[in-house]
Formats: sequence, C-alpha cells, structure tokens
Amino acid sequence: MTLRGGAKRRLGRNFGLLASVVLLGISIGGCGKPAPEARIDGPSKPAAEAIAEADRLYAGRSDLGKVREAIVSLRQAQADDSTNYNLAWRLAKLNYFLGSHTSESTEQEKAFRDGIAAGKLAVQLQDGKPDGHFWLGANYGGNAKLSVLAGLSDFEDIRREMETVLKLDERYQSGSAYMALGQLYLEAPRVLGGDAQKALGYLEKGTQIGPDNALLRWHLAAAYAELHRNDDARKQIDYLLAMKPAEGYEPEYQEAVAEVRKLQEKMKQESR
Repeated sequence: MTLRGGAKRRLGRNFGLLASVVLLGISIGGCGKPAPEARIDGPSKPAAEAIAEADRLYAGRSDLGKVREAIVSLRQAQADDSTNYNLAWRLAKLNYFLGSHTSESTEQEKAFRDGIAAGKLAVQLQDGKPDGHFWLGANYGGNAKLSVLAGLSDFEDIRREMETVLKLDERYQSGSAYMALGQLYLEAPRVLGGDAQKALGYLEKGTQIGPDNALLRWHLAAAYAELHRNDDARKQIDYLLAMKPAEGYEPEYQEAVAEVRKLQEKMKQESR
C-alpha cells in the first residue's frame, strides 16, 4: 500500500506530531496560561508518601496545576532518594503529560527535557522494566514535536525505546507501544523508514493487545482514513463510540471521542 505524493509530503511535514502517540490525550483541558514554575525547596516527603501523593494528583490531571504539584513532590523526594526507580519513571510520565498539554512553549520544552532526563535515569536504574523505556520514548516523541530537526534525531530513539517495551511487556499501558510505533512509521518521511503498511500492522496488533485502549482505536481509525480505507475507519469509530471507558482513563476516552467526531466530520466533507 502506498501513499499519494501529497499525502507523503504532508506526513513528512507532520513528523513532529509524535507527541500524540501515547496513551495520554492531546487536550483534556487545563491548557491555559501556566502558573509560574513551582519551587522545589522545602521539606521533602519520603518516597512512598510522595509517590502516593503524585498518583492521587495525577488522577485529577485535567487540572495542570495538580500535575505541576505532583512533579514538585516527586522532585523533592528524589533529592533525598536519587536512585529510586519509581520516582524516576513517574517523573518522566508526569513531565510528558505536562509537556503535551501546556500551551506555553518554554514550559513545554523544559518538561520534555526533564522527562527525557528522568526516563534515562529510570532505564539506567531498571533496564529490564518497561516503565522507564516507555516514558523515555514518549518524551522523545514530545521533543520531536518541537522541531523538524528534533524529529529527525529522535526517530531512532523513539523506535528503540518502544521496541524495547514490546520485548519486555507488550501489554504495558494497554498496548500503547504498538500505537507509538504505528504513529512513528505512519508520520515519518520514507527516507527515515516511514512505512504505511508497517504502521497499520502495529496499530492493528495494538487493538488486539489493548481492545479497550480508546486512543489506539482513534489513531487506527485516523490511519485508515488517511489511507482512504473509509469503511475500516468507520468500523473503528463505531467501536470506539460504543465502548465504555476503561476505569481511570475517562479523560483519555473523552479525548478520543472528541477526536473521532472531528474525523467523522472531515470524512463527510471529503466525500462530498
């Protein structure tokens, strides 16, 4: 299966959109002007307490202020426990979310930079676990969004980390590493290895591993539509709209629903 010339050019220009690959949505809310960066001085909590607080705050992640607060708590704990794997990968995860949702470019750049550093530390501490690899790859994807040059340099890094996740635990985050690789191959220029067939293979396999992953369903529907397989796209849209959100991932489900509604409208307009 090949893309038309115009589609190939557009996919090449859109290579930086890799931040959308992961389980997290693009705009759940709370994306207004960010608060000033929080200070990390002050008394720190024990790691276990900071982790519990961060997880509680992340549950309210539609408010970016809670995400920033969680990051501060984890960084304070990490200052006293620098080799704690669970602190490191959570910092990578939360920084990715912040970078993906803030509307302020300086905060976005810092979040992905800090997320990459935290992800690298997590991988160094526990190379045989998927969390560090996945969130490191996610932050590379977020960084790729910032510029064409960043996207070109991060391609191999994203692929390496997500392929490692598949080797360690393909079910991690409901198959989201398959989604990441599918987006990577679909959006990358052919000169870097972009391959629509391979992209669809990853996305389709992902829905087998994580059938309730709403964002994966959305991306698969979008890929089908991009390749003019509208009947297949509609099947994915119908499946998504009929499914119930996975517990704890209601914001992501709502985001996926909003995006497939846009996709439906786009397909209608193109068919006229």
